[in-house]
Parts: sequence; C-alpha cells; structure tokens
Amino acid sequence: MAKPNKKGPTRTVDIFCAKCKAKLFKYRKGGKGSLIKCFVERISVDHTTNQTHCPQCEQEFSRKTLIRGAPALKIVGNKVTFK
Repeated sequence: MAKPNKKGPTRTVDIFCAKCKAKLFKYRKGGKGSLIKCFVERISVDHTTNQTHCPQCEQEFSRKTLIRGAPALKIVGNKVTFK
C-alpha cells in the first residue's frame, strides 16, 4: 500500500448543516470531489459537541468509523454542504 501523505492538504473548507445552515467544521480537504468522509485529524476547528449531530437542529449528519486505520466521520448523503 502507498504511504499516507504526512503533510496533508492545505486548502480548508467550511462545512455547514444542510438543514439549518449551522457551521459544523473547518476541514482540510483534498481533491475536487464531493464530501464523503472527514478524517478526524484533518478537522482544524470543531463547532460541534459530539461530531455526529448538528448542535442546532440535532440532525445526524455523520457516523464514526475507521478508514485505513484512521478515525474518520462517514458523511450521510445530502446532510452537509461546504464552501
């Protein structure tokens, strides 16, 4: 397997709840595609309390999982937006 990138991406995006537009995370995202998973180590600013539910509307937007041995959040489809 390829070695993981030590430095990680430098571009940050703001992640919002799709329902109430509450700010959830500031995340260092790599690539141009849609947001499918968030590695916990790449979250630079966390505005949530438990990382799976929106702090305002209490909607579940992610599930905790392990991806390639690293803790991550698997994003539920169409529950978040990012800029």
